[in-house]
Amino acid sequence: MLKFERVSLKYGGFQALDRVSLNARMGELVVLLGANGAGKSSLFLTASGLVPASAGSISWKGQELQGKKPSAIVQSGLVQCPEGRKLFGQMSVRKNLELGAYVHRHDPEPGRQLLEQVFELFPILKDKQHDPAESLSGGQQQMVAIGRALMSRPEVLLLDEPSLGLAPLVIQQMFGIIRKINQAGTTVLLAEQNAYAALKIAHRAYVMESGRIVREGKPADMLADDSIRKAYIGV
Repeated sequence: MLKFERVSLKYGGFQALDRVSLNARMGELVVLLGANGAGKSSLFLTASGLVPASAGSISWKGQELQGKKPSAIVQSGLVQCPEGRKLFGQMSVRKNLELGAYVHRHDPEPGRQLLEQVFELFPILKDKQHDPAESLSGGQQQMVAIGRALMSRPEVLLLDEPSLGLAPLVIQQMFGIIRKINQAGTTVLLAEQNAYAALKIAHRAYVMESGRIVREGKPADMLADDSIRKAYIGV
């Protein structure tokens, strides 16, 4: 289980996270809803070891993550796919994917097998594997970002706004792929502003506002809640 207990984070005088507690159990797909600036990305950064929390505890499989190097956290099976994709645009699609396996470079054979699995999940990337990543469409670049994260052999995948900037049809395809990744055994914690699409595939959901968890529940209950629908779905 990935568990956040009363996690707080400050950037100077700004309170980005305020005593956040949530969890993702093994095999779950948990969605974290909230507007831009709600604290979703900050929570992921603390879990990944990129930003130290000001207070609280983050544990994964019973082990405290605070103080661990980001590379050690990735090696433990907790992997983040960041908002904005963060690809190396002039490098080929294949090279970008292979970078995801760098932390496991002393055990290369599984990486070669994983690359073929990524190509099975995203056939278009096999066709474009030698093209520069920057030449791909937005949806294809997001596929590369997710594929790169999968190359790190995640047990838990932190997906930060994977639908950002994508066309509606591409978003539908992307969420289908995320569901398939989860059904294959990877636990997914999904941070999203696209509440409707995310709730359709999630097992549980949390709502964040101003760095706090303000709601937790089943996706069906949230989809039926007028206040949630008005705030995050627009109907």
